[in-house]
Amino acid sequence: MSPQPPKLGPFAPTPDAGSQLWRLAHWLAPYRWRVAVALLLAVVAALTAVLIPVVFSRVVVDDILLHAHHDGVPDLGQRRLVQALAAGLEVMPLAAAAGLYLLWVGLRAVCTYAFETLFAGAVLSALADLRSDLFAHVERLPAAFYDRVRVGQVLTRITTDVESLAEMLIGMAEVAGEVVPLTVAICVMLSLDGTLTAALSPVLLVIVLATALFRHLSGPVYRRMRDTASRLNEDIHENLSGIEAIQLARREAYNARRFGGLNDANRQLESRAIRIETAYYPVVENLSYLAVGLILWLGGAHVAAGTATLGSVVLFLQFTDMLFRPVVLVGFQASAIFRAAAASERIFRLLDWQESLAVPAAPVPLPPDLHGRIEFRALDFRYESGEPVIHAFSLDIAAGETVAIVGPTGSGKTTLTRLICRFYDVEPGRLFIDGVDIMQIDPAELRRRVGVILQDFHLFPGSVLDNIGLGNPAVSRDDARRAAAAVQALDFIEALPEGFDTLLEDRGGNLSQGQRQLLAFARVVALDPEILILDEATASIDPATEAAIQAGLERIMAGRTCIVIAHRLQTIRHADRIAVVDRGRLVELGPHEALLARGGLYRRLHEAQQQAG
Repeated sequence: MSPQPPKLGPFAPTPDAGSQLWRLAHWLAPYRWRVAVALLLAVVAALTAVLIPVVFSRVVVDDILLHAHHDGVPDLGQRRLVQALAAGLEVMPLAAAAGLYLLWVGLRAVCTYAFETLFAGAVLSALADLRSDLFAHVERLPAAFYDRVRVGQVLTRITTDVESLAEMLIGMAEVAGEVVPLTVAICVMLSLDGTLTAALSPVLLVIVLATALFRHLSGPVYRRMRDTASRLNEDIHENLSGIEAIQLARREAYNARRFGGLNDANRQLESRAIRIETAYYPVVENLSYLAVGLILWLGGAHVAAGTATLGSVVLFLQFTDMLFRPVVLVGFQASAIFRAAAASERIFRLLDWQESLAVPAAPVPLPPDLHGRIEFRALDFRYESGEPVIHAFSLDIAAGETVAIVGPTGSGKTTLTRLICRFYDVEPGRLFIDGVDIMQIDPAELRRRVGVILQDFHLFPGSVLDNIGLGNPAVSRDDARRAAAAVQALDFIEALPEGFDTLLEDRGGNLSQGQRQLLAFARVVALDPEILILDEATASIDPATEAAIQAGLERIMAGRTCIVIAHRLQTIRHADRIAVVDRGRLVELGPHEALLARGGLYRRLHEAQQQAG
C-alpha cells in the first residue's frame, strides 16, 4: 500500500501560502515575454499618469495662466516641451499644452489597454496550462485516492479555485501598475514641499494600519468563506450526480435542508466580510478627505505667503491620490488575494498529492502471446485505514479457463478483480500473471491485456464508434463492427439515426440500459484482451436479451482466461470452476454440480435464489 498522503480537506492548513503563490511563476514562464512587454507598457502608462497632472498644474495653471513659474519646482520637462511644440506648430502655448495633455491621456489609455490585455491573456494561458496539468495529475491518481476523496472536491479545485487565481493575479498586476506613479509622486511631492509631505505621513500611516487591520480581520473570513463555497459546489455536484437515487428515496427535503445549512454558513461569512469591508472603505475615504483638507489648509497658507504656487498645490492634490491609491487598492484586492491564497493552497495540495501505484524501475514485459494464467498465493489485502477484506486467498486459474466467483454481498469478489487490474498495490509474491509477479508489471501494460465489463460503466460524450474504440487508433470502424456483431449489438446500432456515428446523449440517455450494456461488451471485445473479467456484466440486461447474446459471449470467452462475477447463479453454472468466497476467504471450489452435492455455502445460495425466483 502507498503511504498516507497529506489531507485534501477544505480546512487543512498549508504553511507559507506565499511560497505556494510564487509557484505560479512556473506556469507563467512560457509567457514571460508577453508579461515583460505588458509590464513595460504598464511603466509607460504609469509615467504618462504622472505627466498628465504636471501639464495641467505646472504648465497650464502656473506658467500659462498665472505666469507664476518657479524654477525650483520640477515640471519634468513639460514646460520646455510645450514651448517647443508651440514654436514648432506656430500655435498658442495653451493650445500646445492642451494637445500635449491629450497626447498623454491617449497614450495612457492605449498603454493601459494593451497592458491589461496582454497580461490578462498571459495569466489566462498560464492558468489554462495549470488546469490541464491538474487534470492530468488527478487522472493519474490511483483508485485508492477516489475511495477517500469526493469527486466534487476535485472538480472544485480544477474549476473555481483556478478561476480565483486568475482574479488575484490580474488584481495584483493592477496594484503593481501603481508602483511607478507612487514612486514618482513621493519624489515630486518631497521636492515641491517637504513640510507638507511630512504632514501627510501620519494620514498615510493610519491608512496603512487600517489596511493591515482589515487584512488581518478579513483573511480568516475570506478563507472560510471560500471553503464553504467549495463545499456548496461539492454538495451540488454530488446531489445532481445521484439525482435518481435521491428522488427514488424521496430525500429531496433532507438534501435541501442539508444544502440550506451549508448555504446559510456561507451567507453568514459573506455578511461578516461585507460588514468588515463597509467599515474599512469609509475610514479610508474619510482619511483621504482629511489629507485633501490638510493640503488645502497648509498649501493655501504657503500660496498666500508666496512660498508656493497655486499649480504646485493643485499638483500636490493630484499626487496625493497617487500616494494613497496603491495602499487602498491593496485593501480593495484583499478579497481576491485571500480567496486566491486559499485556492492556491488547495490546488497545490492536490498537485503535491504523491500517492501512486508502485511502478517497477525495470518492469517485466508481458509476452505478445500472453496465456492468461492467474495465481493468487495466500493473498491478504485491506483498503487503507480499513479492516482486511481478503484473507490468505489462494487460487490458480489456468490459461483459457473460465472461473466464476460467487459469494454473499461484501465478500470481496469485486476486490479480487480490481487487484488483477492493478488498481491497488499488493504484497509482492502474492499475485502472478503467467508466472510474473504482478508488482513487477507496469500497470498500464497490464490493463491493455485485461478487459473488464462492469454492470455500472461509463459512456463518454461522442459517437457510438467513439465509445467502442475509446480513441484507440488501433480500433478501426471495421473492428468496431465486428465487435458489435459478436455481442449481438450490430442490429440496434445500425438502426440508430446515424448508425455508428450517432451522438450519444449525456450518459447514453438515448439508449436503453440493455443497449448501453451491449456497448460495454463491444468495447472490450474490440480491444481483444487475453484476460476477460465480467463483473455482473449481464445484470442490467433482460433475460431475452441475455439469452440472445449468450452464444456471442461463448465465442468471446473461448480461448481467453475469464473471471465471471454474478449473483444470478444460473448464469455461471457452465463455468469450468466456481470459487465461493465468504468474508474474503475461499471456502469452496469446484464445478456447479460438485458444489451442489457438497451441500455447503454454494448450495445454500443456490436454494435461496430458487426460492426467491
